[in-house]
Amino acid sequence: MEDKNNIKKEEIDFSYFETKETLEFSEKLKTHGTKAAEVMKTFVSKMGTEAKETREASKVIVKFLKEGKVSKEEEHELKSQIYDLFKMAGIGVPFVLIPGSTLLMPFLIKLANKKGIELLPSAFKKEHEDALEDKKEQSSD
Repeated sequence: MEDKNNIKKEEIDFSYFETKETLEFSEKLKTHGTKAAEVMKTFVSKMGTEAKETREASKVIVKFLKEGKVSKEEEHELKSQIYDLFKMAGIGVPFVLIPGSTLLMPFLIKLANKKGIELLPSAFKKEHEDALEDKKEQSSD
């Protein structure tokens, strides 16, 4: 199978989970497996973008250490990336330390957005805005 981006989709075998106790879980995985795989691919892609931005920020730091100055644009990019690193740490730590935080995090992100607080790094923000625009367009049709 191929989707609209011509990326080959891999079928996932969920038969491992099909026992009497886990049949319901297996069915949910089957029905939402494709969506979950797409979300994971997007997440990995956005984390790659953040890694690239972090490498660029480290080059700015090296330049500052060598020359003692950077342009206003480079300074702004460096500050933005440092904020993004703190955001990733703030989101990542609860996933490791708090059981069930994967269920809580989407609600916290939505609540923070309503209060004007941006919890997601910049690489994730553009996709979130695009998704909101798509929803508005679909509701107006």
